[in-house]
Amino acid sequence: MGAIALGLVAALCGCQSKSGASDVLDPSAIAAPAGQAGTPAAPAQQASGQTLANATSGGPTSAAAAKAQLTLGVGPTKVAMLLPLSAPGSTGENGRKMYDGARLAMADLGDKLLTLTIEDTRGDSGYAKDLAVKAITSGTAKVVIGPSELAAAQHLAKLSGSKRPPVLALADNFAGGPGVYSVRLSEADSAAAGAAAIASKGARKFVLLVPSGADSSPIESRVANALSIYGATLAVTLPYSATDGGAKVVSDMGSLVEAPDAVVVACGDGSPIAVLAALKAKGIPGKAVTLIGTDRWLERPMDPLYEGAYIATLDEGETGPIADRFKATYNYQPDVNVAYAYDMVALSAGIASSAGPDGFSKQVLENATGFRGSTGLFRFRADGSSQRSMPFFKVEKGQLKLVEKQTSGF
Repeated sequence: MGAIALGLVAALCGCQSKSGASDVLDPSAIAAPAGQAGTPAAPAQQASGQTLANATSGGPTSAAAAKAQLTLGVGPTKVAMLLPLSAPGSTGENGRKMYDGARLAMADLGDKLLTLTIEDTRGDSGYAKDLAVKAITSGTAKVVIGPSELAAAQHLAKLSGSKRPPVLALADNFAGGPGVYSVRLSEADSAAAGAAAIASKGARKFVLLVPSGADSSPIESRVANALSIYGATLAVTLPYSATDGGAKVVSDMGSLVEAPDAVVVACGDGSPIAVLAALKAKGIPGKAVTLIGTDRWLERPMDPLYEGAYIATLDEGETGPIADRFKATYNYQPDVNVAYAYDMVALSAGIASSAGPDGFSKQVLENATGFRGSTGLFRFRADGSSQRSMPFFKVEKGQLKLVEKQTSGF
């Protein structure tokens, strides 16, 4: 525990760690803030030399407490973070979880490296857009973490300008854009990883069933690209409507594609159940046809119709290195919102430690080796999308059974 945390220098030099990824935010490497080898990390309650409100109620920090402390750390690298701290419902709760995750990362790694300024977007896309534009044009922030509002992130991706700081967007189902990186696991990424895992075992002809709408194109593109690596093909993509009950799209599939090896079912914000019921009536999954789901299925209770499907998704076990400290500090179990926020603050601290305040370049952020964090192994692409190598599971008896610890590469 006496080693200096964060090893981004290896990535900058083109070297790889034993895992093939930069250790820039490997939680197992966390020991002391960079430059203070042998010194224990400061407790989370003292992340910026100020007293932070403890979450003793077994849940995320309250909106009032979060808004009372919007600057953490005393480091030379300025980082802006945009979170929906006072938004109603689950949006605000998730925002406050991300705030707690950021606080722990600052205590572990960032206190003397970063000055993290957190602003409340209130869950309002218009207001979040204004805050984000201000953050990237202020000339102060070296990197912006957030926003979590999809419309605001999409707006940033459309803006031009080569001198603006990079944005690590926390919005769900955000495709990314040049210099505006999608942090969260997207359904496109999960679908592509699952399809690739099955293709690597010999399947060659795939069908993609995807909800109608703007999200269908990125999913189709990612799945097709992933399959091409293994010499497999996406025979057809069939958009479906939530109102048709799934029967029509499955009937169309039968008339368009003869003997597919696998069917990938994306579901977007809706439920896959109607489509799965129609597939089940056709004997899918079965010995001849493999069924592949996505991480979005898992946002709902496990349904008997999931049985036999394969799904690539994040491994909750990856959060182990930070989970105990987080639980002890904030009195609740960390979830993926905590993990994403922790990783992005840790990544920022790693870059600041190894390359200084001006080290947030495309070369560093888009290095092909990637980074390992509490959400697993990931990397950012030039188009702003992220890629993740993740565990591959099969649904058996209503549970996820691990098939492979890691999908094949990127």
